[in-house]
Amino acid sequence: MKLITLLSFLVITISTQAATVDSIEIYSNSMHRGVKTVIITPSSYKTEKNKKYPVIYLLHGAFGSYSNWIIKVPHIQQLADQHQVMIVCPDGGFTSWYFDSPIDSTYRFETFVGTEVPQYMDANYRTIANRKGRAITGLSMGGHGGLFLGFRHKDLYSACGSMSGALHVSVITQNYGVEKRLGDTAVNRKYWHDWSVLNMLDNYPADSSLAITIDCGTEDRVLAMNRPVHEKMLKLKIPHDYTERPGEHNWAYWDKAIDYQVLFFRKHFDKVLK
Repeated sequence: MKLITLLSFLVITISTQAATVDSIEIYSNSMHRGVKTVIITPSSYKTEKNKKYPVIYLLHGAFGSYSNWIIKVPHIQQLADQHQVMIVCPDGGFTSWYFDSPIDSTYRFETFVGTEVPQYMDANYRTIANRKGRAITGLSMGGHGGLFLGFRHKDLYSACGSMSGALHVSVITQNYGVEKRLGDTAVNRKYWHDWSVLNMLDNYPADSSLAITIDCGTEDRVLAMNRPVHEKMLKLKIPHDYTERPGEHNWAYWDKAIDYQVLFFRKHFDKVLK
């Protein structure tokens, strides 16, 4: 109840300042239920009735929820205004890893976040309804999700990113719920291997036009997962933006990191949407 009250307060406060923040439910046909989602529209959305906007899909971490970003980093509404983008924060489930779980049909968050949410946005908001106007990124588990979904749905997204991403799920066998989504590491070995971002790079298409940005704090425990991804992308000549800056695996870091990511995507949109 306290979370709902705080979120409602933030929505009212933020709406009067600049961008509009809506908290809604989007029905998932794949999971047969409504899923909470925060949608941020810049202030110009109400006044420029013929304008269409690019969308950044912004994902939360393993133990988080759809409301994390707007509560922890409320200035994302200012970023939406400044860069004239919509920001959408769907609920990605508790330790879903943004997978369509092969062992639990109630967890189909690749389908929900990767395809159903963009379909809803295009049907109900004035979005730029093609891949050139979509980017996806997130923090920690959501960093893995940003690249995982971006790579697997290149027809829907033209850019993807990761902040402090846990990019090698093959080695996360305890405490973070991967085993609840993928099952036994031996029986379902192919999923454990193939759905880890580090391993996905082995089959990354040479003709992909994805714009990719990755960043991580130098004191972050998942830096050891980010550096190998960066090094492998260099070896495979996959164009990408990679940054390490001081910081840990916490909101103090993500509060700053999101500024750079949104700027990266805005520059990308300016380039491809000419």
